[in-house]
Amino acid sequence: MEYTNLGRTGLKVSRLCLGTMNFGRITSERESFAIMDRALEEGITYFDTANVYGGPDQRGLTEEIVGHWFALGEGRRESVVLGTKVFGPMDEPADGPNDTAGLSAYKIRRSLERSLKRLKTDHIEIYQMHHVDPKVSWDELWGVFQPIVDSGTVDYIGSSNFGARHLCYAQAAAAKRNFLGLVSEQHKFSLMCRAPELELLPAAEDLGIGVICWSPLFGGMLSGHTALPKPGSRTAEAVSHLTEAQHRQLEAYAALCDEIGVSQPLVALAWILTHKQVVAPIIGPRTMEHLTSALDVFDVKLSQEVMDKLDQIFPGPGGPAPEAYAW
Repeated sequence: MEYTNLGRTGLKVSRLCLGTMNFGRITSERESFAIMDRALEEGITYFDTANVYGGPDQRGLTEEIVGHWFALGEGRRESVVLGTKVFGPMDEPADGPNDTAGLSAYKIRRSLERSLKRLKTDHIEIYQMHHVDPKVSWDELWGVFQPIVDSGTVDYIGSSNFGARHLCYAQAAAAKRNFLGLVSEQHKFSLMCRAPELELLPAAEDLGIGVICWSPLFGGMLSGHTALPKPGSRTAEAVSHLTEAQHRQLEAYAALCDEIGVSQPLVALAWILTHKQVVAPIIGPRTMEHLTSALDVFDVKLSQEVMDKLDQIFPGPGGPAPEAYAW
């Protein structure tokens, strides 16, 4: 395993992040425990979850499973850098009209208390906004996050699905309070989703914000298992939305991976790790096989020739803004 700093902080995290979105919704608690055991054995110390994970009828279930695993043995919680998120509705009757998607000081405080209870812990290393709420001011948000950090209940604040301008707004407001602000941004980024190269990645680099990539295999499309997806599965649904041009891209990608003798998922993950702004891709295993198949990524070194061929198959935006669209 390799490790790096989370953005401009002194915190070291593993360069693979264990995503837990499938725990409880698809993967049983027993298998989820086994996956977390193996991940930690292999040096994956960075675990990511969210309060809404578990499915529309079981929100909070995934956090509960992670909490049950922590409680199984001494040292588990202490060995993990844990991130969770807040934004979505949680079916909490007591919250009344405030149980909607969005952010507020009221919601953040109550959601954090409930996440801590489900996770069976008294602190969170990285507490993240799962999405932008443009209706809420940064005075309100930093006004609730800063005391949470000062109290030691949370070490760092992160974001997810923010645009480059949102990162700038957040950091400008934090600077006025002499507060560290955001240290990480979780963003959709892969060979088939390269738009972040235009604005998000350069902004994150300039601001010292580490980027954690979700959907690095583009919903399974870069996994090499899309020929006969299970009917009704998420992969089958994703395949049904692919354009003819994307099908051709995936065929060319499969041929290139065969040519260099490296599996499609490993090439996709290795490509992501070549970006200096990226802290880690999130791997969200449904099975133990999915986890173990990703562990060899650090043995994969992509030559410049292969990188050039990947650019030909999956053209990016042409570079950072404004050079990508101006002289």
